[in-house]
Amino acid sequence: MDPGHRRAFADESFQEAPAGGFYVLAAAVFTCDTDAREVLLSLRGKRAGKLHWNDMDLQEQQNAAKRLGELDAFHIVTVGSPVPRRRQERARAVCLRRLILELCEYGVQTLTLEGRTTQLNMRDTRTAVGARFDLPKNTAFRVEHVTGGTEPLLWAADIVAGAWRAGETGRAELRALVDHCVYETRVPTGC
Repeated sequence: MDPGHRRAFADESFQEAPAGGFYVLAAAVFTCDTDAREVLLSLRGKRAGKLHWNDMDLQEQQNAAKRLGELDAFHIVTVGSPVPRRRQERARAVCLRRLILELCEYGVQTLTLEGRTTQLNMRDTRTAVGARFDLPKNTAFRVEHVTGGTEPLLWAADIVAGAWRAGETGRAELRALVDHCVYETRVPTGC
């Protein structure tokens, strides 16, 4: 990675609800991505594929959040609410637009998201293009999608999003492990 080119890696977690609900979109930005990759690969252990918050037991989640909190990094979290049933894509778009604005403030030029379907990836790209109207003129920013199992730095964003979601649902001890290196912003989804 070009040291002058800042990149962020993002993943999400959400909870739909008839009243309330929330969408968490977390981005991880590392000073030294080589160290972070080594830590994340060690957390995966012998599992095949990607490291995923929802596949970990509580002890593994605590260990992952603690280890991530010890790295030289900062994370930006956008929390959108409300998120009623079947409205998570609307909430994602609102959170993604705000996340792009926040990342640009920190000099990030590329946001890597975990690839989903072609249609959903295109939706993310359209959201990013729309966000450019809110950025300073001539700002260079792009969104790319990659397979989750191929990029360990996406797992860091998954851990932050999972810990943040845990905090939203009453398990503040998990969020506390990364809270010192996270900047949070809340946005109304309009859902």
